[in-house]
Amino acid sequence: MSRNSLAPGAAGLHLVSDLPLLRPDEQVFTAMLDGWRNQQLARNLAFSTIEGREKTVRAFARHADAFPWTWSPQMLDEWMGDLRAVRRLKRSTLRNYQGAVRSFCDFAVDPAYGWAATCEERFGTHPIQVVHEWNAAVHVEDAEADAAKRPFTQDELQAFFDYADDQVTKVRGRGRKGWLPAFRDAVLFKTAYAFGLRRNETRMLDAVDFGRNSEGPEFGDYGVCYIRHGKAKKGSPPKRRSVLTVWDWSAEILQQWNEDVRPLFVTSGTGALWPSERSARIGFSQMNTRFAAYRDALGLDEGLDFHSFRRSYVTHLIEDGWDARFVQEQVGHDYASTTAIYTCVSSDFRTRTLRRALDATMKAALRPARRA
Repeated sequence: MSRNSLAPGAAGLHLVSDLPLLRPDEQVFTAMLDGWRNQQLARNLAFSTIEGREKTVRAFARHADAFPWTWSPQMLDEWMGDLRAVRRLKRSTLRNYQGAVRSFCDFAVDPAYGWAATCEERFGTHPIQVVHEWNAAVHVEDAEADAAKRPFTQDELQAFFDYADDQVTKVRGRGRKGWLPAFRDAVLFKTAYAFGLRRNETRMLDAVDFGRNSEGPEFGDYGVCYIRHGKAKKGSPPKRRSVLTVWDWSAEILQQWNEDVRPLFVTSGTGALWPSERSARIGFSQMNTRFAAYRDALGLDEGLDFHSFRRSYVTHLIEDGWDARFVQEQVGHDYASTTAIYTCVSSDFRTRTLRRALDATMKAALRPARRA
């Protein structure tokens, strides 16, 4: 078989069968990982996904102190036991680790790639699948997020935004130059909530990612937010969507930011909506650090994170009576059940809903019956 007819990741593309190796164990393992990487690239998986999986497989190999052709299910059980009992990793993390090892073993034992035959020839044994139904976690719930994660209440959200605005005033009042990043982050947090954005969707916005909505002329140039870096499915490019503006204050703060404040950044010429003082675009660490500092200063619980802005957006729209289908389209969910996971309506909302239902029932019962 010619090299051109081999599948991406095949042993024949990464090893010459009749060539002796100086360190055969390490070199074959490295070649297997390189082949697995090529196979995943051929499937259009994200580079971050591929790198994370490779890191996991290497971690398992170090813990087992063995190479893939000598792995056993017992080795995986011991590793999982250590990760869960000693390191206290989350269930979703453990399942992702198991998935990475399972994927690698599927690749290694697949005859189409020839790695089993290569290992048999060089080491007298071959890799096997070590992740099975009886030693792997089962994904039975639609959502496995930490139970502490939740949306802001209306009062908490207002307090958070007020505190962010106060920091701009305080820093600027002292004559310090840090008021520009503080102003940027205050508008960034409000924008994430105003359009129900994920963290990366917020970070990757450009100044040109807004437009007019003919049905909402009162919002001016900020009637629609065009998301170009939405959450992607495996093997697919980032998912695009458009989010309609629903609150007039969001258009006002964006206009002020783009016209009056953003141009003061020396890096604003790159087009990013949220420039940094030293780079074209703000980093995740800056966003997370500022958010945590404001949250902790207000004494809010740690269950609130950046994604709570998105949870709050869904919850508050539903509480305000917006159509559930409209909310689903706004946040880009394929299924209504996914949006329902984000919806954490308050006790007050449920009480009002119950009261309206009871009042309507009583009104209907007391209404005089129509005469024939």
